[in-house]
Amino acid sequence: MGRNLGSRERLRPVDLAREHGLSTQAVRNYEGDGILPAAERGPQGYRSYTPVHAQALRAFLALVPGHGHATAASIMRAVNQDAVEEALRLIDESHAQLLDDRRTLQVVAAALRDLEPVAQERGDMFVGPLARKLGVRPATLREWERAGLLRPERDPKTGYRVYSAADVRDAKLTHQLRRGGYLLERIAPLLEQIRSAGGVVPLESTLSDWHSRLSARGRALLSGAAALESYLDVALLRR
Repeated sequence: MGRNLGSRERLRPVDLAREHGLSTQAVRNYEGDGILPAAERGPQGYRSYTPVHAQALRAFLALVPGHGHATAASIMRAVNQDAVEEALRLIDESHAQLLDDRRTLQVVAAALRDLEPVAQERGDMFVGPLARKLGVRPATLREWERAGLLRPERDPKTGYRVYSAADVRDAKLTHQLRRGGYLLERIAPLLEQIRSAGGVVPLESTLSDWHSRLSARGRALLSGAAALESYLDVALLRR
């Protein structure tokens, strides 16, 4: 539990460290990085912290799960430099990123529901045979490549595009989704997720986990905001 922030109690680095299972060096590093306000120094040069520093550390550690270490550090530095508007802007960016990730998840989930099973391909294909297989023009495949949907290699001797089995799978999925009315920019995040998961079936099994992680991030942003608001109350009063 936090101490009375109105007191002038003096705390050592180890006092702050113990509360969170940190090393005293980590606490000193956080001060050096501007995450904590500068500590007062005693006659022998020892750092002397106050409950305000303890509140700053709690706020930073609460911000990290939702914003990540780098952004959380930038938020705290902005607050400690009296740049509260900059801190709020950084917070808004994290919320905007979460919203964008939620929309991506919705697109991926909807697209997976629309997909038909795609047979596993073997061997490489050139652009002409692949275009004929899908019933599209070679120019269409090149357009999908420019949009980042396909990533064929080049034959080292001829320079021709060579589509691997995964490229052929992605081309088939793109063709399906285009027929279903999906725009290229909506197909791109789906294919990226399929590549990261190692295929359609593994991706289907990870959607629930993906949703849970986004929900956890949303809750973490709320917790971080509450802790930062508590710190702002005392940080602004001491100036």
